[in-house]
Amino acid sequence: MTVEARRSAVARGLDRMFGSHAALSFLSIALFAAGTGLALSQTADGTGIRAQLVSRSTTMLSSEVAGKVVALPFREGEAFREGEQIAAIDCATYQAKLALADAQVRRSGRKVDALKVLDKKGATGKVDVDLAEIDLLGAKAEYSAAATDVSRCNIMAPFSGRIAELKVHQYQYVSAGEPMLDIISDHDLEVELLAPSRWLTWLKPGATFALRIDELNRDFPAIVARTGARIDPVSQSIKVYARIDGNYPELIPGMSGLALVAPPEGGTSSIP
Repeated sequence: MTVEARRSAVARGLDRMFGSHAALSFLSIALFAAGTGLALSQTADGTGIRAQLVSRSTTMLSSEVAGKVVALPFREGEAFREGEQIAAIDCATYQAKLALADAQVRRSGRKVDALKVLDKKGATGKVDVDLAEIDLLGAKAEYSAAATDVSRCNIMAPFSGRIAELKVHQYQYVSAGEPMLDIISDHDLEVELLAPSRWLTWLKPGATFALRIDELNRDFPAIVARTGARIDPVSQSIKVYARIDGNYPELIPGMSGLALVAPPEGGTSSIP
């Protein structure tokens, strides 16, 4: 059954149980929560809401040139530092093109010098000198392009982190633009949670709360960093982002738990 068919079946079932308007509301809330990866759910006392840890630095690195993979020094799960080589493409062809471009630059330069001498002696025209200089500029541009391709043979880490997934194997041929490595930083973590929008009256940047991680069964201090740019009008919820207050190497992206958010005195945090 397709996604659209499943949505239609759920809507028909809710319509029979609650009526068309309620069915639409329930379905919209469910789809919103599924799209964010979070659920608008609380503990019995109304102070705990589901949250997850995400990395602020994560990317898929692709090959910028075509060729054979000659180096993959890190395995999945292993850590690397910013600036380290994490993959390499066979560069023999690109280095040969660079050498050819370098020779063309030197040849064009010699030609320009010779024509300038002849021009001073009246043995050639200004047009010939100008055309030779244009050829030299073209040769330098080709050299720059070839040098860029050579630099792309070595894939360097843009930040410190770990290998989340290897998409290719050593000695495999890859095309330009083909995904090679999924990398993620485990040092720059952020807490994401979906909170009722009416909490905005007291849940401000700088507010503190405890994050109870399910996988570790421990509480960690967190500080609200910012709130989302818009409120979902159907579920009346908003994304809230926080940072962990301190350095905890045991925390990794994907962990989840409860954000134990306590409202100020006189406030309320329960979902109606």
